[in-house]
Amino acid sequence: MIKEILLLGNPNLYKVSKEVKEEEIQLLKNIEIDLHDTLMNYRKVHGAGRAIAAPQIGIEKRILYMNIDKPILIVNPKLTFPDSEKIQVMDDCMSFPNLTVKVERYKNCILNYKDRNFSDCKMILKDDLSELIQHEYDHLDGILATMRGIDSKSFYLK
Repeated sequence: MIKEILLLGNPNLYKVSKEVKEEEIQLLKNIEIDLHDTLMNYRKVHGAGRAIAAPQIGIEKRILYMNIDKPILIVNPKLTFPDSEKIQVMDDCMSFPNLTVKVERYKNCILNYKDRNFSDCKMILKDDLSELIQHEYDHLDGILATMRGIDSKSFYLK
């Protein structure tokens, strides 16, 4: 079901999400459907959108959904960075659709997570996918790209 995306300023976006427990696995199917439907609707309306975090639709759980080549449900992600190389990017967000923010992110990252069956998974991400997953991961900790702006002149209206 298409859910309302919480917008910049909504206090629920700044909360730290809780881990999904294995006994909650039965909840994942409906959450994944809601994340998928909401992302696809956003993509249809705005012509953009590669991933969404559960907190953006009011679910305070450590769940991400990415749909680029195929749908991927990411549960209880953990990020590590193999090196210190960083990139600057213009970051946008479904929670502030008319704004971009210049931020600095790690160029490479390693993502460990559980899938929809609660099996252990790992991805090595580079460049734009590394930036994307860092952006979505921040949502799980109540951090928005607006809080990561390089300086006070890093904000641009679309």
